[in-house]
Amino acid sequence: MLAKYKKVGKVLSVSMVAVLSLSLLAACGKKEEAKTPEKTDTSAVVATYEGGTITANEFDMEQRVMKFLYPEYAQMMDMDDFKEYLVKQEVAYEYLSGKASEEAKTAGAKTATEQFDKMKASVQADQWTEMQKAQNLTDQNIKDYMTRIMTVIKDKETGVNEDAIKAEFEKNKDQFTTASVRHVLINFKDPKTQKDRKKEDALKIAKEVKAKLDGGADFAEIAKKYSEDPGSAEKGGLYENTPVANWVDAFKEAAKTLPLNKISDPVETEYGYHVMKVESRTEADYSKLTDEQKETLKSQLAAAEIDTFMNSELDKIVKEVKLPKTDKAEEGKTEGTSGTGTEGGKTDTKTDSTQGTDTKKDEGTTGTDKDATTGEGTDTSGK
Repeated sequence: MLAKYKKVGKVLSVSMVAVLSLSLLAACGKKEEAKTPEKTDTSAVVATYEGGTITANEFDMEQRVMKFLYPEYAQMMDMDDFKEYLVKQEVAYEYLSGKASEEAKTAGAKTATEQFDKMKASVQADQWTEMQKAQNLTDQNIKDYMTRIMTVIKDKETGVNEDAIKAEFEKNKDQFTTASVRHVLINFKDPKTQKDRKKEDALKIAKEVKAKLDGGADFAEIAKKYSEDPGSAEKGGLYENTPVANWVDAFKEAAKTLPLNKISDPVETEYGYHVMKVESRTEADYSKLTDEQKETLKSQLAAAEIDTFMNSELDKIVKEVKLPKTDKAEEGKTEGTSGTGTEGGKTDTKTDSTQGTDTKKDEGTTGTDKDATTGEGTDTSGK
């Protein structure tokens, strides 16, 4: 598999389970669309693997569903190496779903339907219709895709026991530790002029902010006046009950270790200096996990197994890939993103095990539209 897209696959499977990537959807009705009679697919074969083939029409459908569910990857789909990654990923899920047990197929179909209904119920009906129309999709097209992914996940989950779930929890405690944190960010780039600010100048302002807070000034008012984090400034600098894993390392460590309600010294991250106050913190405890949280851990383990298959076994079953080349003038037209704060990281390209287009977390960007502590953009997307 192409190493640079390794994490994309991971994101898709786990996020599919939690419907994490689909917060932009918000529809009401659950009316089933009538299935149109299937036509014989006479399109060219674009991939041949042990036990089957992928046709051009099947791969086109895969890409359209991907664009619908994960619009952040749409521009990348003009890149030849990314297309190769996607078609191999489609092979992986076709191959693995074909080998899944009947119980996994039943469970996968049930979970896919539940997730589909949640997703559709989260968007207004006219928006849902427009999104489908843009990719020429029906409800059934989306359900079929989700069922294939969830079937593989459910099949891999059958080998996950309680001890493995506990071990996964120990490795990912930050995922379940939450904190309510107020902060004031003094950026390394002046948001008004967009000019770089010297570190010593940023630190000087941060120390002045700390002095005001130590002197008894109201944190919320100071944050509204001084903070350069658009994700929290208007909320008095507050990130409430947020998983600490969402934040970049330095901010995360401070959120985990600062005494409650103590004004911190300036904390340096890639974005600038943060003056912080942790108002509350809930430590992770396996005995207090909900069934849903345990299912998330179970799905992460299944996703890891799928990822291992893609990295070590998939190339052995793929016999040939014959994709038409993209016009070089169109390839690689992707736009960067910018952010400002304690972002958990921008996504280079990542995916979950459900549909593998992996993206690495790059810890930070500079700009104005990203949540300064979570790395989430302000438009759509979800977690």
